[in-house]
Amino acid sequence: MSTRAVEAAYETSPKRTSAPGHRPAPGPGAGRRILRAVALAATLPYLALKAAWLSGSRIGIPDGSVLLEPGPGLILANSVTLAMDASVIVLVLMFTRPWGLRVPSWLPAVPAFVATGLLTPILTGFPGQLLVRALDLGVDGPAKAAREPFLDPWVFTVVYTGFTIQGLALAGLFVPYARERWGWRWQGAIGRRLPSPTGVVAGAAALSGLAVGAVLFYWAFGGEAGMGADRVAQFSTGVAVVTAVHAVCALAAGAGAVLLARGGESGARWPLAVAWTGSAAAMSWGLWMLVTSIGPQLDGGEGATAATRLAYAGQMITGLLGAVVLTRFLTSRREG
Repeated sequence: MSTRAVEAAYETSPKRTSAPGHRPAPGPGAGRRILRAVALAATLPYLALKAAWLSGSRIGIPDGSVLLEPGPGLILANSVTLAMDASVIVLVLMFTRPWGLRVPSWLPAVPAFVATGLLTPILTGFPGQLLVRALDLGVDGPAKAAREPFLDPWVFTVVYTGFTIQGLALAGLFVPYARERWGWRWQGAIGRRLPSPTGVVAGAAALSGLAVGAVLFYWAFGGEAGMGADRVAQFSTGVAVVTAVHAVCALAAGAGAVLLARGGESGARWPLAVAWTGSAAAMSWGLWMLVTSIGPQLDGGEGATAATRLAYAGQMITGLLGAVVLTRFLTSRREG
């Protein structure tokens, strides 16, 4: 989450905390209205590209790209990702309109959790990739330059810049919304230790996160076992940055689950933030990568190996276990 974006929205939002059953009108200030406009505008480039591709345009697609060979799988992928980005518009309106406080609690919480999971690695990994590129630290394998083109370079810059802006704006809108609707759940100390079954789940999340994190860090620092020849040949420091980010998210999911389950006198806000962000990223990206690794690859490369699919499944399981502990903690809270 962006501290600057959050603080800007925080200062301009009403200073009140909701108790269960009480739903005041949000009355967003200028900061939240600006963030709303920014978030909505940031969805336009991606939505425009996806709509253009679905309508048959080849903008941003170079000659020789496998994307010029339309098929049902490609159409489905573009349709799903277009719908996912369009849902950001609904989420933004939910965070800033009065009706957003009247919908069932799960309705904003679930997509906000998924959005956090999908955007957090982009918010951290994309700037890291730009940094290593600016410092000329990239190490491209020989096969990378020889492979067939996929998309024009500017497409990645436009798309991931838009995702970054969306993530920062959504963070700035979600925090005051969550504070207004559920703030009483994270006030004060963590409190009592959660029941023993939840502690077992937290322990499993920690062990799974350690295992997945170790494997991902191994690959991020140049390890080749289990990756497959094509992926090894295409290795670069940009790929390493993203892989390391996913490793950190898996570790955060396990650590956050343990902190929440064991209880204590420390404040609940940071353990909740770690558990929420780490679990969301591990579960969302693990599931996404596992699903997309099944079947032919859109970029024309070789399919994922059993080891990489196992790592994706491990990410997903770690995030799911962390989400179970997180849910149990939140539902156990009572207004102090």
